[in-house]
Amino acid sequence: MAQTLEVDGITVTVEGQGPILVMLHGWPDSPALWDETVASLGDRYRCVRFALPGYDLGRAPRPVSVDGMCEAVAAIVDTVSPHRPVTLLLHDWGCFFGYEYAARHPDRVQRVVAVDIGDTNSGAYLKSLKPREKRQIAFYQVWLALAWKLGRLWPALADRMTRYMARRMGCRTPAEDIGWQMNYPYAMQWLGSYGGLRGVARVDKVFGPRIPTLFLFGKRKPFMFHSSRWLAQLGTSAGSAVHGLDAGHWLMKQKPAEFNRVVGDWLDGGGPSRPAEMAP
Repeated sequence: MAQTLEVDGITVTVEGQGPILVMLHGWPDSPALWDETVASLGDRYRCVRFALPGYDLGRAPRPVSVDGMCEAVAAIVDTVSPHRPVTLLLHDWGCFFGYEYAARHPDRVQRVVAVDIGDTNSGAYLKSLKPREKRQIAFYQVWLALAWKLGRLWPALADRMTRYMARRMGCRTPAEDIGWQMNYPYAMQWLGSYGGLRGVARVDKVFGPRIPTLFLFGKRKPFMFHSSRWLAQLGTSAGSAVHGLDAGHWLMKQKPAEFNRVVGDWLDGGGPSRPAEMAP
């Protein structure tokens, strides 16, 4: 039976039984992203999910800084598991913020399952991108950053801009559940809003070597969000693993059965039986 909590103005849903699995979604999603995963794992894991600050369209816009996001995650983790570390299940911007929380509080994180966003703040990743890929990334992210800035003046247009980009990228979240309020991480990245993203931990220095990590990624995308070095690092780190799926960015919706099987096997202790798969 699901339990609902209010933590720091955030509605938190707790379902299932067993070790605690804290789920962070990304843009432009909601806790519903994890519906199939909770149904698959809830018989043996206590699944904790919530909308990132500002992503609950039923509430006022709530942009937060990196510090504010980490404080919100910390409050939720400390509420649902005050005495034991948790496993994080992360996707998209949930990866970015979850990585930073784990880097700041390594004693509170036992393991990490990260989906499709890897070492994007490493030199190896930036060097791996072709000029065309850099232009594609800049285009969609700056578009969303500008939609955020426009939102307070012309919210209807900002919503249309945001939903257009979500459709273009293949997002399966219903259009009515997508709004300009969700775009503030891109304003942080490109416009320096809310303190920007400077000073965050280098992901490749923390995960794999220090925190066991399962990294899943979609192979069918115009560009990757990780470097081959990241895959090699995790593939050779004790307790960590990587797995590529024949899917796009939203693996848990596009290949739910395979996604949930791989995640469940790794969490249960089986893990992948073959070496790390390299990106094409």
